[in-house]
Amino acid sequence: MKDIYIETPFDDQTVMQLKAGDKVYISGVVYTARDAAHERMMKLISDGKPLPFDIEGQAIYYAGPAPAAPGHVIGPAGPTTSGRMDVYTPALIERGLKCMIGKGGRSKTVVDSMKKNTAVYMAAVGGAGAKIARCVKESSIVAFGDLSPEAIYKLIVEEFPAIVAIDCYGNDQYQTGIKIYGRNQ
Repeated sequence: MKDIYIETPFDDQTVMQLKAGDKVYISGVVYTARDAAHERMMKLISDGKPLPFDIEGQAIYYAGPAPAAPGHVIGPAGPTTSGRMDVYTPALIERGLKCMIGKGGRSKTVVDSMKKNTAVYMAAVGGAGAKIARCVKESSIVAFGDLSPEAIYKLIVEEFPAIVAIDCYGNDQYQTGIKIYGRNQ
């Protein structure tokens, strides 16, 4: 486990170097999307329409930023529970999504898609939304503005902190933690 500084967009080579447990600092473009935005993206896919941004090599952060206070780019932007996006995620990974950022574990279906398509899942620290927001240098809505904080935002980030929770080989920090720190029942 080591500290790694990376930039978006991601390619297979970048994703393959990341190992579960690595501390990562991301710079570049990261998109936000939560449940409602994912549902709308799936509708676009089923209707044969393009997604609102080129997903190839991109990162999606499962967050709904709060409104910005005066003088700030964005309000607190903590992660939401990733499992709520599991039903939608494989379709996005198959279209080139390389990184998801959120909190909590992922389903076997998502992990299998990550392994097949060389993608990575990172955990952001829940409760650290204000600190994470300080890494955001620019913010703009790119789609579904009527969803307010659940719209898709394009964030320009600098050294956004995350931990590789599940790497593209299927190594899962959540499962490792249970084995190391779990108690016998």
